Amino acid sequence: MRTVFGLVLLAGLALAGFAVYMAQNYIGAYETALQEERTKSNESVPVQDIYVATRAIQYGQEITAEDVILMPWPKQALPETFFDAEKPILSEGQKTRVALRQIEKNEAFMNVKVSDPGETAGLTSRLERGQRAFAIKVDVASGVSGFLRPGDRVDVYWTGRSNFADKDMPSGDVTRLIETGVNLIAIDQTSQSEVSDTTIARTVTVAASPQQVAALAQAQSTGRLSLSLLGRDDDTVSEVIEVNQMSLLGIEARERIETPARAEVCTIRTRKGGEVTEIPIPCTN
Repeated sequence: MRTVFGLVLLAGLALAGFAVYMAQNYIGAYETALQEERTKSNESVPVQDIYVATRAIQYGQEITAEDVILMPWPKQALPETFFDAEKPILSEGQKTRVALRQIEKNEAFMNVKVSDPGETAGLTSRLERGQRAFAIKVDVASGVSGFLRPGDRVDVYWTGRSNFADKDMPSGDVTRLIETGVNLIAIDQTSQSEVSDTTIARTVTVAASPQQVAALAQAQSTGRLSLSLLGRDDDTVSEVIEVNQMSLLGIEARERIETPARAEVCTIRTRKGGEVTEIPIPCTN
């Protein structure tokens, strides 16, 4: 019995060793094939290491070293602006940055999504060189029913009464497009673009040049401003648009026909008995 038991034990050990050997060969072959596939994938799709977020970062939050990591990114799908080893998002001795927009996990960091080193997430970070921030009063009608969000673009219309001393100039109520494609940078006191609730704003803040700010200030003090929302991919340029009551109703102005002035004739009347005679004479003032 002992001999039989010993033989069975040896056979079992041999089978177990053979199974381990076959498993090792199978795993080795799988790892080799996987490595070859990865090598082929890297060769067929060129990649570049760029910085992405390791967690979801909310608007205004500070970006720390634990929030960023270098990750391979297909070169054909690189964003317009990005941070890499040559241009790190955080450098040693550099001031911290904050998120200007909500950034999701594994999302690439871009210049428009983070502030400059040491800056906050205020409105100044949304203004380009030469731009100024200007607030426009709106209501439910002029503010597109609360559907405006920071980052949208709008056309600005002015409605008011034109009163000119010159009789040849048009007068009455008129609506005119005064600015087109103006960028919104804040709604009330909020500059976050990721807002889910629809709120009726009282003011919107736009980014404009000093000349545009002067025009908007003059228009707001002399009439009523209304906003028209542009599509996100709309790159058309609006022409000069002006509508008054006559053009709204399709009434054309009648041409005034001037009648020639009649020559003035001066006369004197003389009476001879019952007969009255008119004698023309030169007119004098």
